[in-house]
Amino acid sequence: MYKTFFFVLLVTLISCKTDKKKQSHSTISQETPLQAGDVAYAKGFEIEKSGDLTIIKVSSPWPDADNGFTYALVPKNKMASITLDRDAYDAIVAVPVEKMVVTSTTHIPSLEALGVADRLVGFPNTALISSKETRKRIEEGMVKELGNNESINTEMVIDLSPEIVVGFGINNQNRAYETIKRSNIPVVYNGDWTEQSPLGKAEWIKFFAPFFELEEKAERLFSTIENNYNKTKKIVEHVEQRPTVLTGGLFKDVWHVSGGNSWMAQFLNDAKTDYLWADSDDTGGIALSLESVLAKASKADFWLNPSMLTSYNAMKEANRHYTQFDAFKNQRIYSNTIAQGETGGLLYYELAPNRPDLVLKDLIHIFHPELLPQHELFFFKPLE
Repeated sequence: MYKTFFFVLLVTLISCKTDKKKQSHSTISQETPLQAGDVAYAKGFEIEKSGDLTIIKVSSPWPDADNGFTYALVPKNKMASITLDRDAYDAIVAVPVEKMVVTSTTHIPSLEALGVADRLVGFPNTALISSKETRKRIEEGMVKELGNNESINTEMVIDLSPEIVVGFGINNQNRAYETIKRSNIPVVYNGDWTEQSPLGKAEWIKFFAPFFELEEKAERLFSTIENNYNKTKKIVEHVEQRPTVLTGGLFKDVWHVSGGNSWMAQFLNDAKTDYLWADSDDTGGIALSLESVLAKASKADFWLNPSMLTSYNAMKEANRHYTQFDAFKNQRIYSNTIAQGETGGLLYYELAPNRPDLVLKDLIHIFHPELLPQHELFFFKPLE
């Protein structure tokens, strides 16, 4: 589990560069100009349509990427009638896709919501998947174990013959992906994890939809989540008393708190709290010393996500200084790592990006319990 925490911490803090440069112009047979798709919150991708041709542009495959990627999606029954400049695209994909490999647990909920979980044939490190629906398919041998993402079993991927691999990366140095591409299997990068706004992350369901020609269904699904989230925000719009909040914990003697422009900080703002690092400009984590955190947050009303620790006894054993915080003394600590799948996968990191409405309800119930008294905590649980 600490390996999982370190990986989560790494992708939160790291900034990477890419040296790949692609042109995004194309020659198509349709006379209809490209029309922008409806992407309202997400910053990392956009969709354009021209007749039967769909163009997906991913501008943020990882933080601080110098260049993005452009993908052309063409209906299988129209491949012969659409002329493309293949050098202009990082991948050309025939749709609808029948067999797919994905590489991040955040991809799983989108497939399930769209009703295409049966198209998934392989995944690296299947133990991280919490979804009961997909776990059943894993147990039945329908989803193959492919090793680790950075050293994905390319022979197995090639043997599965997927029509597309949806990649996840912190940079463009994954040699396995290059091997897969040389086998004429398109690799498409998904950068949902780089989004900072709750609804921005959830909107990446629209990224997946065109691969299955399910754009209208994705619009309906996202609209429901968007409406639920905004309705939940209204519950606290008149709240005046904002509790103070601390996040994170020690990892190898460094305390990482969420930055003021991070995904978590935006949730805390929408839940009407006084997040103690809200004034920072960081979109990821902030590395601090124990002393500086204790000086600023010892009196914080609440504390979220103390590393991977799930009980007060474990916290006391991990570091005696944890007991100096009021949130520890008053037992007001909650963690998003307690809710796990049957093989130890963390439910929050899989499903929360797709269901920000449930995250916000959890937080409002924790910080303002009188406003959502009947809500049962889904992602966040009190420490034991």
